[in-house]
Amino acid sequence: MDIVINESLKAYIDPLTADEYQSLEQSILAEGCRDALVLWGEMLVDGHNRYGICRKHGLPFQTVQNTRFRSIEDVHLWMIDQHLGRRSVSDFQRGILALRKREILAERRRAEAEAQPAQESQTPAAVEEHDDSPPWSTDASAFDSREALAKAARLSSNQVGLIEKIQKQATPEVVAAVKSGAISINAAAAVATLPAEEQRAAAMAGGSELKEAAKRARESKRKPREPKEPAPQPQDEAADNELHALRQRVAELTAENQALRDEIAQLQAALV
Repeated sequence: MDIVINESLKAYIDPLTADEYQSLEQSILAEGCRDALVLWGEMLVDGHNRYGICRKHGLPFQTVQNTRFRSIEDVHLWMIDQHLGRRSVSDFQRGILALRKREILAERRRAEAEAQPAQESQTPAAVEEHDDSPPWSTDASAFDSREALAKAARLSSNQVGLIEKIQKQATPEVVAAVKSGAISINAAAAVATLPAEEQRAAAMAGGSELKEAAKRARESKRKPREPKEPAPQPQDEAADNELHALRQRVAELTAENQALRDEIAQLQAALV
């Protein structure tokens, strides 16, 4: 049987890094292709890297059919679940995959709601036949909350929120940088708030400039602190202070007056 490679399906999951690919190739050369390739009909669903390495070196491999797929969306859901459970997938990739799953399930729920009248007109036997759901999760409501989505992706709710912001606002250059590890999820989310041209320029300049751009973005959000005005004194306290000053001045003048009197008395005594 000829195996068909669907390029869009192959590109659905981010490719391995050069180091990861080399490690897989060395493992297959040493131990053979231990895991069977998963097919849907003639289309290769899982094992693109293993298939390419085996063909490159003329090594044998096994295949297995997944007969539960009904559509390409089923294939995507199955692929997402497989990759969400793999340790080699980065936090950012798991977040993106979980968001993709939520979109697919939400669209499926809308389609099922629109088709509900037609299903109600079917015979009970036909409905029961269509209820033979695939083994992976198809409950869209399970992904309605950010907390549930974060749990599926083994992330925090805050991380999911940052990844959503990157997905919606970041340019492809910034997304590529966070995928490669040149910038953290937190920093990429900050950069994503900048104008698109500034994002691209920072990404082209490299990791250091991206970090500086993230710093500028964070600082721009901080409101400058207004200088504190001296607290107004209570009216009674201000009056007391003024009265104290006046009394002190009167005391000074009284002392000066007494000194002048003493000096005059001394002069009069000297003249007698």
